[in-house]
Amino acid sequence: MAAIFLGGQVVIHLLRGKIHRRNTIEQMAIVGPESLLVALLTATFVGMVFTIQVAREFIAFGLVQTVGGVLALALARELAPVLTAVIIAGRVCSAFAAEIGTMRVTEQIDALQMLDTDPIDYLVVPRLLACALMLPILTLMSLVAGVAGGMVVAGSLYSIPYSVFLDSVHSFLDVWDIWNCMIKAAIFGGILAIVGSSWGLTTSGGAKGVGQSTTAAVVTSLMSIFMTNFFLSWIMFQGSGGAALQNL
Repeated sequence: MAAIFLGGQVVIHLLRGKIHRRNTIEQMAIVGPESLLVALLTATFVGMVFTIQVAREFIAFGLVQTVGGVLALALARELAPVLTAVIIAGRVCSAFAAEIGTMRVTEQIDALQMLDTDPIDYLVVPRLLACALMLPILTLMSLVAGVAGGMVVAGSLYSIPYSVFLDSVHSFLDVWDIWNCMIKAAIFGGILAIVGSSWGLTTSGGAKGVGQSTTAAVVTSLMSIFMTNFFLSWIMFQGSGGAALQNL
């Protein structure tokens, strides 16, 4: 409830155009470039493992031409946005809760208010913008890395030509899938920022409270991501699955 209330306040502040640019740029650097390596490594190995699990069965059924497309669809629709959000939740959302929680218990937030600085403008809005802007970019790069990792495995272990793999990706993957992937990532980024900041702002009880808030922020953000992912998938991907059926 506190996170929902905070989210409403953030929307109001954004509509008023209250954006602290320097803090936003700093948070974008933390969420984006500093998280890039771990996101790409995770996506690459996920794509490689997925190909190992799927390629052998598809080859047995004579569906070599579908391996790349199925991998691309799985990454674009689910694996890339969800796994990237999980990584950011563990790395960034916990840091948000710990940093803001420490400021709360050491009365730095009270000091900001005494200086006529709104904590939402100074702390929460920059984090929300950073996550909502950088997570789609990270997700798109993770998608490319996952497809590249799967292509290498398909070529080296199962002798699937790269041209066949890439043609399959091109045939199965639609522009709308890419947009849905980025929309999901932006929504997940907003959830991570709001949940982490909310737990930080409501921290109490000294150092012990900071630890509890950090743990609760990660758990709550992960649960929120998985539940939101269900509803977003239900809305975005209803129907008969034309991409796969048209290319079989």
